[in-house]
Amino acid sequence: MTETRAPRPSGPFRVGDRVQLTGPKGRLHTVTLREDGELHTHQGVLRHRDLIGLPDGSVVANSSGHDYLALRPLLRDFAMSMPRGAAIVYPKDAAQIVMQADIFPGAVVVEAGVGSGALSLSLLRAVGPAGSLISFERREDFADVAKGNVETFFGERPDTWRVVVGDLVQALPAEVSPGSVDRVVLDMLAPWECMDVVADALTPGGVVLCYVATATQLSRVAEYIRATGLFTDPDASETMVRGWHVEGLAVRPDHRMVAHTGFLLTARRLAPGAVAPSVKRRASKSSYGDADVEAWTPGALGDREISDKNLRKRAREAEKAAEGARQAAATRESGHATE
Repeated sequence: MTETRAPRPSGPFRVGDRVQLTGPKGRLHTVTLREDGELHTHQGVLRHRDLIGLPDGSVVANSSGHDYLALRPLLRDFAMSMPRGAAIVYPKDAAQIVMQADIFPGAVVVEAGVGSGALSLSLLRAVGPAGSLISFERREDFADVAKGNVETFFGERPDTWRVVVGDLVQALPAEVSPGSVDRVVLDMLAPWECMDVVADALTPGGVVLCYVATATQLSRVAEYIRATGLFTDPDASETMVRGWHVEGLAVRPDHRMVAHTGFLLTARRLAPGAVAPSVKRRASKSSYGDADVEAWTPGALGDREISDKNLRKRAREAEKAAEGARQAAATRESGHATE
């Protein structure tokens, strides 16, 4: 198995490296370095060759004398700026998913759906070259955007990653053996519909994590997991990140914060035949009737449609970026061969 390689995180800038340039007033530009490349803005021209060979964290001036800070983009920078077909999993949630689902090097992980590939990047890094990630996506156009984004970031299609276009309920049993999956991450509107096949695929003690946007989704998937008797009692949380302004003694919270983006719910697979000790809780008079079920529409759950025209544009952007990454990788390989 070929090792999954991310762009080289250190050393002098080389042709093919992605570089994040911070210019006057904090404006960001991300470029892929080329011998004859140039960044054109209304404040002048910055030549790529002025960056090649410099160490990460260098400052260079453009043709008008404006300074630009050059850094290799972090994974969070790439995820927030990459082309999107579907809404992405924000870095704050991706970090919590890796921790709460206990994604470890060598793990066999199933992900559904793949969306734009932001979470896939974090999962691929976490499983490492000895693990594997199988991503399921119902929509082929979304899968294409995700493939382009992942290939752009890694410079190639990781051998540890497989994308399956199809419905998880039908496709998962055909792709994995029962009890062979360590972790399952579900980012979808109705994860309770997949819980039975997920239980069959998970190894005893394995973790299922559901990422849902609304409290109604959270309630329904939690109650469904409890009703199966196949998992531990689910645990739910959300993560809010608040930045701080720190300048001398002027220390205060930022005026804006990244608050609710989604809920995380985790549970662990019980051994076959095991019955978890009962959890005492106050009885609820509520139940799911026909009226409740009819409320579970995509619109009620927060699903947002993207136009076909806009999606095709983003798919082209992702493929163009991936093609640039492939060419850069080929250039680096040919350079190594001549050394």
